[in-house]
Amino acid sequence: MNPPALLFYGDDFTGATDALGTAARAGLRTLLFLGTPDARRLEAVGELDCIGIAGAARSMGPQAMRQELAPVAVLARELTPRVLHYKTCSTFDSAPQVGSIGEAVRLLSPALGSPRLSIVGGQPNLGRYCLFGNLFAAAGAQGEVFRIDRHPTMSRHPVTPMNEADLRLHLASQGLEGIALVPWTAYAEDEETLSLRAAKHDGALLWDVAAAAHLPLLGRQLWAQARRQPVLAVGPSSVVEAIAHAVHPKVASQAQAIYPADGPVLVLAGSLSPVTAAQVSGAASFDLLRLSAERLASGDVDYLADAAQQLTSGLHSGRHMLACTVAQDGARAELPAGSLAQAGGLLLKEVLRLAPAVRRVGIAGGDTSSLAVRALDAWALAYQGVVAPGVPLCRLHSDDARLDGIELMLKGGQMGEPDVFERLVFGVGN
Repeated sequence: MNPPALLFYGDDFTGATDALGTAARAGLRTLLFLGTPDARRLEAVGELDCIGIAGAARSMGPQAMRQELAPVAVLARELTPRVLHYKTCSTFDSAPQVGSIGEAVRLLSPALGSPRLSIVGGQPNLGRYCLFGNLFAAAGAQGEVFRIDRHPTMSRHPVTPMNEADLRLHLASQGLEGIALVPWTAYAEDEETLSLRAAKHDGALLWDVAAAAHLPLLGRQLWAQARRQPVLAVGPSSVVEAIAHAVHPKVASQAQAIYPADGPVLVLAGSLSPVTAAQVSGAASFDLLRLSAERLASGDVDYLADAAQQLTSGLHSGRHMLACTVAQDGARAELPAGSLAQAGGLLLKEVLRLAPAVRRVGIAGGDTSSLAVRALDAWALAYQGVVAPGVPLCRLHSDDARLDGIELMLKGGQMGEPDVFERLVFGVGN
């Protein structure tokens, strides 16, 4: 197998699927693996321009991250990609003790020898912007843009609240000190001058992204660096978009239509986000089953079995079913980290066992998506189309014929319009 142009690891599943969709729409032959693939699996799938690995490092402590990323580092040594991308959430929410971006860089850098570290701030198609090193983010689709430390959701994140907007300072707290900035105002220079400016700094570089028009230029800069020495890139899916512009400059991004669901649709909403809560309210075509987050997370097997039966009954009757773990008032008690997401995975696995006719599924919530998909006997995802910006529809690859070909929408808490679950039922652009 020839070295891929790009190897990326997504620190949660929803973000990884966004990177998958970004690469596929740009014409890169791409597959997103649900674990680090071995040589046999890579040989079986054939040549790829871009190899993705969906992970869960965003919710892990440093020790767990070391175990999670060690196989990725081994694969990078074997494949020698020009760019190794540690795909973070577009809001960069992380901390020294949970989902440390600094820890990820320390673990992955040795795999490339002496790579150039480039950090890309901003993903304009999701309302994320980086200006003079400071990160800004919209509150929901088309929502008001806030500096990240004043964002109504991310500044109050229950695990990794963003209380620093300057990404250089935010990442310095995780051990990445001395990051130099290439401000968006420098992009007015000719590209040779910009390259010389970047080359003056031996250490890590943070690249502003204030507009979508900056990404092709940024891609050419990163790709030129990658031809001289491997690049370790940190940031959201805009890294993939930028690199794709350089690898296939003449290929226009292609959006595929999503056709109406052929049968009942199942949605599992485990996100606490107000955005997801509004989407649940807008899911007019679904029968809503509100579940007790506390009972699910406690490991109550009888409660889980009863919930699975209720969902299966509705699906067998041809109704679209939405299981929601957020109470009507939006309240939810504090739960052990990952316990609810793990229970959501077990619930999904049981419902798909009882209702094998279900071929389209939506999952809301980063941790819920990660653990739910990992509970299934599957090995990869392929891109199908876009339900909403940052919310792709994917096809599941599994050696189990009952699961192979299921269409999955994995949605982060901040992603999608209010009608995103209705789009999953009725399709987009068909």
